Amino acid sequence: MKLQIKLVLYNTLTKLAIIVITGLLILFSLENITYSHISSRLNNKKEAFLKNLSPGEISQILKQQQSFTNYNILKEEFIFLKPTPYQPDRQPTQSFSTQRRTIENVTDNYLILTYRFNFDGHSYLLEIGDTMDAVIQLKQTIKQFSLLMLVVALLLTLVIDLIFTKYLLAPFYRIIDRKLIKVNDPLNFDYAKIETSTQDFKLLDDSISTLMKKIADIFALEKQFIANVSHELLTPISIISSRLENILLQEKLTEDTENKIFASLKTLNRLKSIINSLLLISKVENNQFDKTDEVKIGEVVDEVYQELEDRLEDKQIAFHNNMKHSRTMRGNHSLMHTLLFNIVNNSIKYNHEEGNITITDYLDNNEYILEIADSGIGMSEQQIERAFNRFEKLEGDEKDSYGLGLAIVKSITAFHHIKIRISSAKDKGTAVKLVFD
Repeated sequence: MKLQIKLVLYNTLTKLAIIVITGLLILFSLENITYSHISSRLNNKKEAFLKNLSPGEISQILKQQQSFTNYNILKEEFIFLKPTPYQPDRQPTQSFSTQRRTIENVTDNYLILTYRFNFDGHSYLLEIGDTMDAVIQLKQTIKQFSLLMLVVALLLTLVIDLIFTKYLLAPFYRIIDRKLIKVNDPLNFDYAKIETSTQDFKLLDDSISTLMKKIADIFALEKQFIANVSHELLTPISIISSRLENILLQEKLTEDTENKIFASLKTLNRLKSIINSLLLISKVENNQFDKTDEVKIGEVVDEVYQELEDRLEDKQIAFHNNMKHSRTMRGNHSLMHTLLFNIVNNSIKYNHEEGNITITDYLDNNEYILEIADSGIGMSEQQIERAFNRFEKLEGDEKDSYGLGLAIVKSITAFHHIKIRISSAKDKGTAVKLVFD
C-alpha cells in the first residue's frame, strides 16, 4: 500500500474516532444538562406556586373540585395539587421521577417534581411536570445531524488529506523518480537538490546523492579494472600462445609433447574466449558502447545467416527467413549482430540433424516482435528460469560451450531496452522472442 494512502487512512480513522467520541460526549452531556435545566425550572415553578399560595385560595380551589390541575395549551407542562392524610410531623420532601402521564387523552413522558408538604394544618401533594418528548426529539435530531456531519466530515477529510498528502509527498516522489528510477548510469547522476521544505526529504535526497557518489566511484574503478584486465590478462595469454606455437615449429618434438602443447593452446584459447565474453558483458552493462547506428534488423539477420551457413549445412538444418517487415532501430550494429548471432547459434547447437530454424516478425499492440524458433531439444521450465545465468549450461552442452551466450544476449537486450522472452518444451523446440518498443 502506498505511503499516501496509509497517511490518508490513518488521518481519517483518527478523526473518525475523535468525532465519534465527541458526538457521544455531546449526547450524554446534553441529556444531563437538559435534565438539570428542567429540574431547576420545575423548582422555580414550585417556589413561585408556594409563594402565592394562601389558605383562602386553597379552600376556594378545593371547594370547586377535589383536585387542582393546570396545564398549558400544548400540554407540555402541568401542575397537580391534591390533599393527603394529615401528618402533623411531616417534613417537606421533594423527589424527581420520569413517568408517563395521560392528559386529555394525550400520553407523554414527563419529568415530575413531587413535593409533599403541610400548609395551614393540612397535608398536600404537589406535582409539577414538564414533558420529556422535546428532549427525546432533540436527542434524535442531534443524532441524525451528528451522523450527517460524520459522513460529511469523513468525505471532506478524505479529499483534503488526499490533496494535502499528494502535495506533501510530491518532493518524495520527485526524488524517487529523478534519482532512482531514471538513473541508468551512475556517472551521469543528477546531484541537483530537489526543492522541499521537509527536513526528512532533504535528508533522503542528500543520502541518495552521497550513496550515488560512492557507487559512481566504484563504477569508475570497475571500468578501470576492466581496462586493466583487458590488457593484463589477454596480453600474457597471447604471448604464451605465441611461444607455444613457436615450440611446435621445432622438429625434435615427440608426438606426446606435441599433443600436450596442442591441449595447452586449446585451454589458452578457451580462457581467452571466456575473458573476452566477460569483458563484453561488463562493457555492455557499463554502457561503454555507443547507440548511434541505424540498425536494420533484416540486414543483420542476413549477415548472421551468411556467417553460420556452413554450420547449418553441416547439420543439414533448414533455415526459413519469413520476415515481412522492414524494421530500423537506433542502437549498436555490432552488438545487435552479436545478439542475433548467439541466438541463432544456440538454435543450431541444440537442434537435431535435419531440423528447422524459422525466423518471423510481426506487430502486436504497436510493438515489433522478432521470433527465432527451432525444432531442437527444448528446455524445461527450470532451465528457462536459469537460462540467462552466467556459466549456466544445458544438459548435453558441447564441451566448448562456456555458458555465456545467453548472458551476453541478456546484457545486450537490456542495453537496447529490448524485452526477451523464451518459450520452450522438452523435445519440442525453443522459441525466442525479441520485443522492440
